Amino acid sequence: MPSKPEFRSRVVAVELDGDGAHPAAWRRAQHEPQALLGGQRIRETVQAADIAGFHVATFRDTRVVDPGSTGIAGRIDAIQRAAFAAPITRSIGLVPEAGTLFAEPFHVATQLASLDYSSLGRAGWLVNAENLQEEARAVGRTPLPEGDAAYEAADVVQAGRLLWDSWEDDAVIRDVSTGRYLDRNKLHYADFEGERFSVKGPSIIPRPLQGQLVVFAPAELIPAVEADVALVSADTADALPAAAQAAAAAGAPRTLVELDVILDSRGQTAEDRLAELDSYQEWTGGARYVGAAEGLVELLTTLFAAADGVRLRPAVLDIDLPELANNVLPELHRTGLVVPPVPGGTLRDTFGLTRPANRFAAA
Repeated sequence: MPSKPEFRSRVVAVELDGDGAHPAAWRRAQHEPQALLGGQRIRETVQAADIAGFHVATFRDTRVVDPGSTGIAGRIDAIQRAAFAAPITRSIGLVPEAGTLFAEPFHVATQLASLDYSSLGRAGWLVNAENLQEEARAVGRTPLPEGDAAYEAADVVQAGRLLWDSWEDDAVIRDVSTGRYLDRNKLHYADFEGERFSVKGPSIIPRPLQGQLVVFAPAELIPAVEADVALVSADTADALPAAAQAAAAAGAPRTLVELDVILDSRGQTAEDRLAELDSYQEWTGGARYVGAAEGLVELLTTLFAAADGVRLRPAVLDIDLPELANNVLPELHRTGLVVPPVPGGTLRDTFGLTRPANRFAAA
């Protein structure tokens, strides 16, 4: 008899940037605006998501900040937020967004490798390839020529992967008798030559605990970017299944569909909440669910038939995150489609991805 395919839990990720996905979310936040620049806010949101059983927390990042939408003219770097969250969480994957067009590839790769150690193997990388004038100007650069962003992002990811492999797993020997910390024969040059940069290496950080971090990228960057997980967006929720199947056909090993969420809460319907927030500033974007928790569970069950999971973008974190934690995730757990992450597991475990062999050792 043919063996049954191994069951793999659907993944539920949540975006934890700022006060929520709605541009007017700060008007319903339950804290002072300046709290966004402190550790307590990060602690509250990421620990709530961890305890609730979310598999992944993502952290948006950009140098372009609109003070009118947040009440403050600044933000904390996404990798720093994830690093702060690492020792105060147990099982949730930590995936900061990191740019590829206007950042130093060597530094990005080593920062992320350090995050994998501080999180005990729960780190990922959300690739950002936004080719914005404001982003470039912030670092004294100019935007890339039209159409080049995806290929530059691909080069940066490839350089990062080479740097992660530049130390073999057993390169650190700590030989007291000879005073050697590492075996230099098990360190390798990355020797990457891109279109606009080169990286010699090796890294200054040993190979990450996962071997290779889980790389997330928008579906439109695949197959140019070597990603493990495609983030799939669409104009409507009904269009997400077909978009997820297209991303898988393009070579994405795993897919997460993107869904904005605003739920009924505290005696107020989701429609009324959305109308109130939109009266301050309209929420534009892609696929969205507006309604009761029960309806969201039904929608997610449908989406899970076409994708490996979902990334939810709550409209207002202080309101919608508790609703998701109390009324949506428990129901998903009861269906059996979603299994909470296990403390001690890695992010690769969460997605059913094996730990890859070191390319230099294999060679």
